[in-house]
Amino acid sequence: MKHRLFMYVISAMFTVLVGPWTALNSAPYAAVVMDARTGKIYHSRNADTRLHPASLTKMMTLYVAFQAIEQSEISLDSYVTVSRNASSEPPSKLWLKTGQKIQLRYLIRAASIKSANDAATAIGEAIAGSEVEFAKRMTRTARAMGMDRTTFKNAHGLTQSGHLSTARDMTILGRHIIYDYPQYYNLFSRRSADAKVRQVNNTNRRFLGAYKGADGIKTGYTRAAGFNLVASAERGGERIIATMFGGSSTPARNARVAQLLDMGFKRAPSSAKLQRPRIPPYERNQNEHKGKTVRLMTAVKRSLRPKIRPFGSGPVPAELLIAAAPEVQIQPDDILAALQSATSGAVVVQLAESTYAPGMARISPRVRPPRLSFVADPVAEQPTESVARRSKSGSRTWAINIGKFNSRHQAERVLLRMALAEMSTLDGADRTVKARATGYDALFTGLTQDSADLACRRLHAQQLSCFMVAPS
Repeated sequence: MKHRLFMYVISAMFTVLVGPWTALNSAPYAAVVMDARTGKIYHSRNADTRLHPASLTKMMTLYVAFQAIEQSEISLDSYVTVSRNASSEPPSKLWLKTGQKIQLRYLIRAASIKSANDAATAIGEAIAGSEVEFAKRMTRTARAMGMDRTTFKNAHGLTQSGHLSTARDMTILGRHIIYDYPQYYNLFSRRSADAKVRQVNNTNRRFLGAYKGADGIKTGYTRAAGFNLVASAERGGERIIATMFGGSSTPARNARVAQLLDMGFKRAPSSAKLQRPRIPPYERNQNEHKGKTVRLMTAVKRSLRPKIRPFGSGPVPAELLIAAAPEVQIQPDDILAALQSATSGAVVVQLAESTYAPGMARISPRVRPPRLSFVADPVAEQPTESVARRSKSGSRTWAINIGKFNSRHQAERVLLRMALAEMSTLDGADRTVKARATGYDALFTGLTQDSADLACRRLHAQQLSCFMVAPS
């Protein structure tokens, strides 16, 4: 009896001591397999269960950073001062020091490749002023993408109450990174990189080296989350994204994700029409305009125009008459009448009685010769290209077509309006009008393939017509 009681006590102690540790190390499993080209889901398991994303969080940290760079909030060459909060983050880290200044490009490399927590926090603080405000911006961006079950509380992904996401949401985010910022996507396939402070190695290098076509994206691990991975691979024009939460180890996770990708490539059609995800709107910081408002006085209280000089009894020089006349309000009808008068062969200028100062002599202007005209004779429109602005980059040969119009003037107006509205993407491009038998094509030429692709995607997001024109 005493022996049995002793065994019960030992069993209870084992349950109390070991049970909680086991629970902490057995994270729930979830998985999604998606065709990146179309967004179609081929497999899902617990896809909408809210779980700990761990360092998969850094995908959104980096996405917001890419967005901020594109919108000129910050640049890759901007120096970031490392705060005490950032330098005190636990590993994995770049081992930044408080007060250290480092360029944003190196922080991005460290966060994407090494999954450095201190680098991620420094990025967030540099863009939003604090990690809390940056996390709110991350969540707003997630909602705009359709990540409805994701809430971010920090920039690095370490376990925190309420910091949760799902396998489906992280797959959506991975797809946005691939297609919204292709110029930065190569970061996630680098095996190593220079992060200024030190050379850093990719946390996903084993999977990248083992799976054919793998080129990203991000790993994640905490005790609460398990071993997570969002992976993407491309084979023969087919691209599959596989997401897994809750792996028991790195080898087990990599093996399972490889199986998920294989499943995706088997089910995906060899060809499919690319349906890019809709780019979310630019999310500014909520506290950006909460500072003190300073009103500037722009109205001029007293005119700076000099007073009319007094004239004597003698004759007034003709060149002073214009200066002596008071301000005259010119109406559009007056301009039209002047043009018509100019083209008729004679111009007669009459000043009202009130425009003369006392003692001024009346002076009648000379009649213009009939041969002179303000309006050139009409010239037949030639089927040639009209370029409003020439680019300095001769190596850029891609173009985008934004529509066909009934007249050259209409096409040029639309090109100018688009150039002003999309200066961030179309700056440096040529505005070109091509005459066709069916109308006038409006094009932006002199673009790279990436800039043409980005410009079209931004215009499509505004429900505007656009298609790329490859070099001929």
